[in-house]
Parts: sequence; C-alpha cells; structure tokens
Amino acid sequence: MNPILLDFPDAFETERLLIRCPKPGDGQVVYEAINASIEELKPWLPFAQSKQSEDDAEINIREAHIKFLAREDLRLLLFHKETGKLIGSSGLHRIDWDVPKFEIGYWIDSRFSGKGFISEAVEGITNFAFNELNAKRVEIRCDAKNTKSRAIPERLKFDLEGVLRNEDCSVDGKELRDTCIYTMVQG
Repeated sequence: MNPILLDFPDAFETERLLIRCPKPGDGQVVYEAINASIEELKPWLPFAQSKQSEDDAEINIREAHIKFLAREDLRLLLFHKETGKLIGSSGLHRIDWDVPKFEIGYWIDSRFSGKGFISEAVEGITNFAFNELNAKRVEIRCDAKNTKSRAIPERLKFDLEGVLRNEDCSVDGKELRDTCIYTMVQG
C-alpha cells in the first residue's frame, strides 16, 4: 500500500503536551526557539551550524508539512498544553513503511530543558508509533558524547542495541564520533 493512503491523526496529547505536525505559520516560533537554544544545539545538530532567517524557518516548516502529508517524514512540534508555547521539535524519521520502523529525533528549546518534556514527548511519540502506525521497531540514534540525548532512551527503557564506532563525523567535521543505537521493538 502506498503510505500516502494511510490515515492517522496529525496531533495527539500527552499529560502536558500537544504534539502535532508542523503547519504553515509555525516558522516564527521555531525560529525563536532555535535562536534561544543555539549554543546548546550547535554541538549536535547540523541545522544549528549556520544562522537561519525567519523565512528559512518558515520554508523548512512548510516543507516538513508537505513531507508529513506525503508520509515521507513525520516531523512533530511539541507545544505546552496550558501555555501554547513551543517546547521543541521531534518526529518520526527515516521511515521504512514495509517493516514498519521509525527513528525518533528531538531537540528542546533550552528555556524548557530539565523539566522532563522531551522524555514525555518521546514516550508519547513511541506509543503513537506502536499504536497508530503499527510500528515494529522504533530507534533513537545519538552521538555517544551527547549524554543529555542518551539519557532519554535510557530513562524510557529502550535497549542499547549497539554502538557504531567511528560511524559519523562531529557536526563541525573535526573528529570521528560513535553513534549509539537505542531500540524498542514490538511483535
């Protein structure tokens, strides 16, 4: 079956979060969150390496919206239910609909870090993948040196399936890095 024919919700809630697909107009809040968090994001994420404009962020959001509708990539934005403020971004990436399997990525607006929002979001997204998308495998891949990112799958009882040594370059291209692969499987 062509994945574009799959019907599933484009939003769901956890205890404190509204998690939904990106929509046109979300670029401004994403731009603000990235700028507020740039120093924390820069060591780990390629998009944080160069200055983006608000228009760049809006273009990226609109492209993500199109990819969500096409079922090519399921980016998700995380909003605080009570305040409506953007907390961060996550999603289900590197999709293989034949298995089906997904990789969860995430980043947080550093003004909201340390409050368990990303753990809550990743748990909700994992449940969404298994319950709504019939996932058989969910992965989280992260740089072995990114201890904050590694803490999320460890807290949520993902299995450390392996460490790929010298698998990637640091985002600045200056050194080789190991990649941790955490997984949760079902069925």
